[in-house]
Amino acid sequence: MDEVFIRINGEQHYLWRAVDQDGTVLDVLVQARRSAGAAKRFFKRLLKELQYVPRVLITDKLKSYAVAQRELLPDVEHRQSRYLSNRAENSHRPTRRRERQMQRFKSPRQAQRFLLAHAFIYGHFRPRRHPLTARSYRMKRSLTFEVWQEETYARNAA
Repeated sequence: MDEVFIRINGEQHYLWRAVDQDGTVLDVLVQARRSAGAAKRFFKRLLKELQYVPRVLITDKLKSYAVAQRELLPDVEHRQSRYLSNRAENSHRPTRRRERQMQRFKSPRQAQRFLLAHAFIYGHFRPRRHPLTARSYRMKRSLTFEVWQEETYARNAA
């Protein structure tokens, strides 16, 4: 888990993001605060959508994470390190790129809706390449585009 600040209409907001061990985005939440209450809201939202309880929680050293973890996930091992959360840190990079292209977000609601959709679509079209051969990567990409085409055409036809 990680958070990063974003500016929306000149005001600072926080983008909370949870990723799994493969770097796949699990959930995204835009909030105005970075307090323990905000961390608890994010944890509750994340746990509601997950089908499992995580075994290990890796965060940076923000104290809000520790408070939320103690209250909501007391049996989960919590590792706090500046370097262990690199997967979550790197998952912010496509967001920053899109944010610059869009010339910032206009409202927290618009940012939330866009970032949630963008995270999952981006992950769908960009599979992790390091464990794949070039041939299997190309096959996976073509399968991805076939699935996308089937889904979008089926919805447009209906």
